[in-house]
Amino acid sequence: MTVAASRPPTPASPEPAGVDNRLVVGGAALTWRSLPMPTLPDPAAVLARSAVHALTAARQHAVYGTELLLSTASRVDAVLRTELLEAGFTVGVLDDDGVHPSAPARPRAAEPGRLWLLTSGSTGRPKRVGHTLDTLTTVRADQPDRTWLCPYAPGTYAWWQVVTLSLTQPGQHLVVVEPDELDDWPTVASTHGVDAASGTPTFWRRTLYRDAQALARVPLRQITLGGEPVDQAILDQLREVFPTARISWIYASSEVGASIVVHDGRAGFPVDWLDRETPGRPTLSVRDDELVVTSPYHGAGLVGPVRTGDRVQVLDGRVLITGRLDSDEINVGGSKVSAGVVRGVLAGHPAVAWARVTGRRAPVLGRMVVAEVVLAAADPSRADTGVPDEAALVRWCADRLPEHAVPRRIRVLTDIPVKETLKSDV
Repeated sequence: MTVAASRPPTPASPEPAGVDNRLVVGGAALTWRSLPMPTLPDPAAVLARSAVHALTAARQHAVYGTELLLSTASRVDAVLRTELLEAGFTVGVLDDDGVHPSAPARPRAAEPGRLWLLTSGSTGRPKRVGHTLDTLTTVRADQPDRTWLCPYAPGTYAWWQVVTLSLTQPGQHLVVVEPDELDDWPTVASTHGVDAASGTPTFWRRTLYRDAQALARVPLRQITLGGEPVDQAILDQLREVFPTARISWIYASSEVGASIVVHDGRAGFPVDWLDRETPGRPTLSVRDDELVVTSPYHGAGLVGPVRTGDRVQVLDGRVLITGRLDSDEINVGGSKVSAGVVRGVLAGHPAVAWARVTGRRAPVLGRMVVAEVVLAAADPSRADTGVPDEAALVRWCADRLPEHAVPRRIRVLTDIPVKETLKSDV
């Protein structure tokens, strides 16, 4: 593995504090310091060919302050590529031979230190959100030494969260897995001493579904979840496998940064956190069932309260994030149903590994609740984990939900669907 590297003449910043942390990427053991640094145009929209190329671009930015948007080619279609060129970025694929650039028709001056993130596109097309390494670095206190697994797509908010931790904190080592390693990541993690891992709930569910025994052999002391609604079922499943690990869920987005961190093993966060103003910390509010965040880590140009687009429900003293506002609510004959709440009930069945809940057009009612599930393998040691049929799952929901919220159709899938962002459409 080689990466073309001729350095710009004068660094804008000293080497970051984590420069000697260990990196494992593509099976090779490196450090941040040993990574070559490519020469990048400025401003640059870099489409990294692989994980190591993304890491080289991140280090280059940390040292030289190049205005940078980092992504993979698969997340930038022809329309977005044109938009980036029109915005003055030089767009290029970064591989072992360096950057293969397409220059903008109207070049512009770079904004030193600016980092751009692409949102996940859950509300439509991805859009750019401006940050800096400082606003992306939300872990600042000294941390116990850890070796972190990074399974995320380069350039996403979650990827930058793990990368900035390793860049800025001594003792925070990094094992990066490529997309073709995801199905076997527990083996990679065990081989390289991973004891901390961050992933979406879909990432954890998929791993438990495919090989829970291999996962249990990874000596995890820190487990982090984020990027999707986190329900009690997945927290309980991880606690069963890792009874002594610290399990945390984090609410974060490109727009408002990392805003909620919960370590108590329960879904949602305490209701008394709402409207609590603490210097240097985000303020959380609810308006019309929507989570609103005022954050010191927000993206460029965002000030004051930011409406997140995420729907919340207050239940038993907890504020639960159930899904996107524009897709979570299903109107069944005038009664409102939260798809996230129904999904949580289905996921709580001991034989269900994953669930998705949506609304479907229906005569008279207008919409009806339908679901898709992936069933876990039956556990012969437990009497409650036989393989249920559709009727049994409907009865399970009927015992726990009002009548209008019970799914009328439940389809069984053979595998848990996952996107490049490690999320499902839930």
